[in-house]
Amino acid sequence: MKKLKTYFAFIICNLSFIISFAQPPEYKMSRDEYIDKFKDDAVKEMLTHGVPASITLSQAMLESANGNSDLAMYANNHFGIKCHVGWDGMTFYKDDDEKNECFRKYNTVLESYTDHSDFLKTRDRYKGLFELKVTDYKGWSHGLKSAGYATDPGYGNKLIQIIEKYNLQELDKLTTVPISKEEEKNPVIKAPVVNPSKHKYIQKNNNRKYIIAQSSDTYESISVEFETGLHLIYKYNDAEKNAVLKPGEFVYIEPKRKKGDIDYCIVKKGETLRDVSQKYGVKLKRIYKFNKLKPGSEPKEGDKIYLRKQ
Repeated sequence: MKKLKTYFAFIICNLSFIISFAQPPEYKMSRDEYIDKFKDDAVKEMLTHGVPASITLSQAMLESANGNSDLAMYANNHFGIKCHVGWDGMTFYKDDDEKNECFRKYNTVLESYTDHSDFLKTRDRYKGLFELKVTDYKGWSHGLKSAGYATDPGYGNKLIQIIEKYNLQELDKLTTVPISKEEEKNPVIKAPVVNPSKHKYIQKNNNRKYIIAQSSDTYESISVEFETGLHLIYKYNDAEKNAVLKPGEFVYIEPKRKKGDIDYCIVKKGETLRDVSQKYGVKLKRIYKFNKLKPGSEPKEGDKIYLRKQ
């Protein structure tokens, strides 16, 4: 009996070895494959938000190990963006600088690309990057390092090396998204775009872009018109989901600023703090903070409301 048990143990051990040996090695995406798969998404982001396609792709490859990192595979996060204050989307936890840190999680890789563009556009420290030409990949690379995107002192040079090795700078010259091989084989007939942008006069308030709502506008239609996520349009305007838009309202198409260009204002009859926030282009939560008010508090006519830190 003892010999029989030993024999079966030997067979099982060898079977395990054979099975494990026969397993194919885990597939890893190469850089060439990554570029081919996601270059169109990078170009779309460039044309929509102004971040060079070469920068988006090189950062994604560097941060996600060419799409092979745990964060990329299980959370579709290709840029290593952590949750940060105010993130209310899905989350993924993993050890990084500290144990069990919170990272953003997305439904698709394109969502990660779009959030990366939004992340750069909504933080003051990256503001100077958008004053550079979209073809200035070296300026963008060194600018990201200087602005603190990464602690690696060689971060900017690493991006440049990737860009130049794979000629990603050529993507920055495109003005339309290239037609894929699949689209060439099966062309899609698209309906003509009628009046693609009725808001021809985009205005600025406190150095932030906004339009004035017309009678036929909704938050959804403005989201489509400016190719910006609906949740972002709500967020930019401190509006509740499913809020009804009234003609004449300011609708910001980029985030309001953290402080006003004047020190304070005097509340007029019937004005709410959100009205003040929209009128002066200052984030509502910052106005609460400047005035030491609890969220949901409302001022009285004649109150002084600070728009900057005192």
